[in-house]
Amino acid sequence: MKIATFNVNSIRARAELIARWLEEKNPVDILCMQELKCEEAQFPKEPFEKLGYTLAINGEKRYNGVAVCSKLPIKHVKTLFDDDVLDRQKRLIEVHIEGYVILNVYAPHGESDESDPKHFYKMAFYDVLTEYVKGLMTQHARVIVLGDMNVALEDIDVYDPARFRGQVGFLESEKEKLRALLGIGLTDCYRHKHPDTKAFTWWDYRTAGIWRDEGMRIDYILATDAVVERCEEIAVDLWTRRRRTPTPSDHAPLVGTLK
Repeated sequence: MKIATFNVNSIRARAELIARWLEEKNPVDILCMQELKCEEAQFPKEPFEKLGYTLAINGEKRYNGVAVCSKLPIKHVKTLFDDDVLDRQKRLIEVHIEGYVILNVYAPHGESDESDPKHFYKMAFYDVLTEYVKGLMTQHARVIVLGDMNVALEDIDVYDPARFRGQVGFLESEKEKLRALLGIGLTDCYRHKHPDTKAFTWWDYRTAGIWRDEGMRIDYILATDAVVERCEEIAVDLWTRRRRTPTPSDHAPLVGTLK
């Protein structure tokens, strides 16, 4: 079973490219997307349904939004979490598929100024998310938390640590929150499989960083031990990111293979 996380940076702008990737290059079984930038009514479902995917969507007008496309039956969908921080914006969707509980996350971007409300929101989001996942793990063995976490955890996860020091996405306060999430019993699957590999999932449009591999690793597949032991491989698929037309997302999908 192949599962992927992909910040698409506007699904309506990328649907053609993503559908082509799924059909011709990497037909994953489960695709979890973030930053849809549209409500469910505007989501271009047809290209995915033609390929045999079922869709679960938690969309928001112009901003945020998450979705799951699955070739396997989706048994349960949750889009409201009874918490003001988690429900304030459309950043989470939970699905149950083939015995796995999958939480698709689009974490807030935050702000480098740690006195800014956007930074406080990101910190609060991580705190509540961690508690929620902790609760899931008391009920389910196979839990996967994936998505755009908007944090690069270690120096190896950015192309130039000195350049990123003090920047949003690489603040020590943000790293502490992601480490706290990992600390409840989740493993970073990519780093587990590739402990010394420098690989990125995001590159700045403005600097054409993809062509010099000047990026950050901010997209993750985190999982409980019962999932990690089934993870055979995990890799960043650069095919969509290296397109000139149609215009690609600034992220690339991270794809994991589970036996």
